Amino acid sequence: MAIVADLRIRSSRRTEAVLLVVAVVLVVSAYMLVGVGATGGLPPNVYVLGLGTVVAATGAHLALRRWASAADPVILPVTLALNGLGLAMIYRLDLAHADTASPTSFAPRQLAWTVISMSVAIAIVALLRDHRLMRRFTYTAMAVGLGLLLLPLVPGLGVERRGAHLWIDVAGLSLQPAELAKIALAVFFAGYLVANRHSLALAGPRVLGLRFPRARDLGPLLLAWIASLAVLVYQRDLGTSLLFFGLFLAMVYVATARLSWVLLGCGLFVAGAIVAGMVFSHVADRYDIWLHALDPEVYARSPGGSEQLVRGLFGLASGGLFGTGLGEGMPSQVPFAESDFIVSSLGEELGLVGLSAILCLYVILVQRALRTSLGLRDGFGKLLAAGLGFSMALQVFVVVGGVTRVIPLTGLTTPFLAYGGSSLLSNWVIIALLIRISDGARRVEVFDR
Repeated sequence: MAIVADLRIRSSRRTEAVLLVVAVVLVVSAYMLVGVGATGGLPPNVYVLGLGTVVAATGAHLALRRWASAADPVILPVTLALNGLGLAMIYRLDLAHADTASPTSFAPRQLAWTVISMSVAIAIVALLRDHRLMRRFTYTAMAVGLGLLLLPLVPGLGVERRGAHLWIDVAGLSLQPAELAKIALAVFFAGYLVANRHSLALAGPRVLGLRFPRARDLGPLLLAWIASLAVLVYQRDLGTSLLFFGLFLAMVYVATARLSWVLLGCGLFVAGAIVAGMVFSHVADRYDIWLHALDPEVYARSPGGSEQLVRGLFGLASGGLFGTGLGEGMPSQVPFAESDFIVSSLGEELGLVGLSAILCLYVILVQRALRTSLGLRDGFGKLLAAGLGFSMALQVFVVVGGVTRVIPLTGLTTPFLAYGGSSLLSNWVIIALLIRISDGARRVEVFDR
C-alpha cells in the first residue's frame, strides 16, 4: 500500500510539472504578444521575465514537493496562469499610457507584489504543517477579521477614495484590509460552525416542508447581517458587504445542508439592500448607474456617473468573439482599466472566447477547492476549503456581473488579474491554504485506498 501511495503522490507532482510548463508558456507568450501588438517588437525585458517566470514556477513546484507532496496538482499552475495573464494586461496598459501626459508604471509594482505574495504563500505551506491547527484560533480570527474591517475608519490611518473608506496608508503603501479580513473571517466561520452545526441543523420548526432555525439560533445570521450592513453604511463598500455576508451564508449551508438558512439569508440581504438604497445616496447612485447607464444625464453625472461602465461595455462589444488581439485594442480608454475594469480590457483584446477561457480557469480553481472539501474527514477543513472556494467564486461573479451590467457595480477586484497588492497577497494566501488542505485530503484518500 505504501508503494502505491508513493506512486500516486509522484504522479501528482509530475502532472503539476507538466501543467506548470503550459502555464509558463502561456504567460510568456501573452507578454510577447502584448509587445508585438502594441509596439511592433518584442518587449525589451522579455528574456528576463521569461527566466523569472521559470524560476518562480520551479521554486514553487519544488516547495510543494518538499512540504506538500500530496497536494492538488492543478491549483498552482492555474493560479500562476491567471497571475501571469493579469501581469501581461497591466503591462499592456502601461504601454498605452507611455506617450501620454500621465504615464503609469503599474506592471513593475504588480510584479513586485507577485514575488512577495508567492513567497508568503510558500512560507505558509512550509510553516503550517496541519490546517487543523487554525481551529485553535477561531475567536482570535474573528477579532482579527473585524479589526481589519474597521481599520479604514481609524482617523489618520484610513483613506477615502472615490467615496469609499476601503484603504489605509502604511509607510507610503496603500493597503485594503478587507482583502485579508475575508480569510480571517472564513477561519472563524469554519471554527464556529463546526462546533455548533448540530444545533443549527437539527432543531427548529418545520414550515412548508422546510425546517427553519429556532429564534435563539438566528443570532449568528443576524450578527453577520448587521455587520455586513455596517460595512455597507460606514465604509460605503457594497462589494465587501456582499462578499462577507455571502461567505457566511454559503458556509452555513455547507455546515447544515438546510435550504431554509439560504432563504432567510437572501431575504435579509434583499431587505437590507432595498432599505440601504432608499436611505443612503451612495447606494442609490449605484442602483441608478446600473438601471439607467445609457441615460445621458446619468452618463454625464460627475462624480458618480455611468461613463466608466458604458465605456467598459463598448470595449467588450468591440472585442467581439475573438478580440482585437493582445496589444491591438484600446482598453486604456476605460478609467481604472488595470483594476476595477481589467475584465473589460481582457474581453476587448481576447474576445468572448478568451474571456470565457479565463473564466474557465476560475471554475477549475473553485472546483478543486470544492473537491478538496469533499475529500476531507474533519469538519473544520471541509468548511474552510468550501468557504475559501466560494469566496473566490462569488468575487469573480460579482466583478464580472458588475462589468457586464448583470448586477450593480461593487468595487471588488478580480482575483489575480487586477492590479492591487492587497488583493494579490490575500488571494495567494487563499491558494496556500487550499494547497495545505488539499495535501491533507489527498494524503488520507491515497492511504485509505
